[in-house]
Amino acid sequence: MAAVIKTINLTKRYGSLVALSNLNLEIQEGDCFGFIGPNGAGKTTTIKVLATLLQPTWGEARICDMVVGFQSRQIRPLIGYVPDSFGAYEDMVVQEYLEFFAAAYGIHGTNRTKIVNDVLELTDLGHKRDTLVDSLSRGMKQRLSIARVLVHDPKVLLLDEPAGNLDPRARIEMRELLKELRRMGKTILISSHILPELADLCNTVGIIEQGELLYSGPVADILRRVKSGRILQVAVSSNSQLAQGLLSGDPRVAGITSLDGMLKVVVNEDVQDVSFLAEMLVKNGFRVTMLKEEEVNLETAFMRLTKGVVQ
Repeated sequence: MAAVIKTINLTKRYGSLVALSNLNLEIQEGDCFGFIGPNGAGKTTTIKVLATLLQPTWGEARICDMVVGFQSRQIRPLIGYVPDSFGAYEDMVVQEYLEFFAAAYGIHGTNRTKIVNDVLELTDLGHKRDTLVDSLSRGMKQRLSIARVLVHDPKVLLLDEPAGNLDPRARIEMRELLKELRRMGKTILISSHILPELADLCNTVGIIEQGELLYSGPVADILRRVKSGRILQVAVSSNSQLAQGLLSGDPRVAGITSLDGMLKVVVNEDVQDVSFLAEMLVKNGFRVTMLKEEEVNLETAFMRLTKGVVQ
C-alpha cells in the first residue's frame, strides 16, 4: 500500500541555512503522526512543503502519490492545512467565514449550508455561528481553523501546533476533536511541543532536529529503543549513600546514581523481579520509603534522542 504522505531526500535550503536535510518520511492512511522537534528543527518547513506553499530545494514530497510542485493543483483539494497563526477576518461572523471558504472550494447552495452546519456541529461551534471571528478566544479560533479545513472533506490534515498557547480545557477539547477526526479516517500530521498529548493521540511519531530526521515509526518502538534496562526510583529514610554502595555491588544492578537522596537504579534487562532491591535494603537495616519503576515516555525518548541544538 502506497503511503499517503511520503518524502524522498526532501531538502530545503535558505542560502547557507539548511532547514531540511534529506528528509525521508512515510505516513500511512489513517495514521495520526506526531512531528516532534525543538524550535527551528524544520517542522513548519516540512508542513509548508507538504501544503504546497514552499518548493523544496531538491528531493521530493508526495501526497496520495502526487508530487508537490508538479501536481500541486490536484493535491490541494485533498489536504487541509492549519497554520500556527490565525489570519485576520475582523468583519466576518463565524458562519460567513466558513461559507466564504466553502465557496472558494466550489460548494454552493443548500449543499454549502448543510456542510457548514455539519462542521459547526462537529467542532462544537454551533452556538458561535453569529459571533464575530475576531472576538473569539484563542481556543475557539483554533477550532474554527479546523472547521475551515473540513468544509471540503480533505483526506489529509496538516496541523502546525494546533494546541499552542491554549489553556488546559481548550487543549483537552482540541485533543478530543482530533481523536474524532482520526476515527473518521483522516490521515493527520500534527506538530506539537505538548508531548504527553501527542503520546495519547498519535500512533506514530517522528523526531527531527536541525533539519534531520532522528526517528520515525510507531510510538511503542521508540519507547523500546530508548529503554536501556529497567529504571527504578528508590528512597530510604536515611544513609542513602550507604544504600547506594550496597546496591551497586549486586551483579543485577547495571548502574546507580543519586540526586538529592533519591537513588535511580538501573537493573539489567533480563531481570524480571526487582523485589530483591527492597529485600537487600531491609535485610541490611534500611527503611525503604519508596520503590517505583520509572516510566519511559515520549518526553524521555525526546530528551535522549535530541541534543537540544537549534538553528
